[in-house]
Amino acid sequence: MNPLTVIYFAALVLGSQSTAALSYPERAGYALAAFTASASWQLMLAGGGALLGRALTGSRGQLITALTSSAVIAALALHALITAV
Repeated sequence: MNPLTVIYFAALVLGSQSTAALSYPERAGYALAAFTASASWQLMLAGGGALLGRALTGSRGQLITALTSSAVIAALALHALITAV
């Protein structure tokens, strides 16, 4: 979680004059929603990175990564040769 994001949104909502029509529980709810959104985003990034890392560190993942990178390098080299002529 990014605590600075939560602190920023909490300060923005709780201290803003433009939200004077909102009650204190509504402001606190907004700050809690910002915290929940930040936490869920961080968990999704960490979980996705863990799954992707696990998939790419196996023998099949390493082979696919090597073949893909070789194809990209070959395509870039071919493109460089074609545009140089």
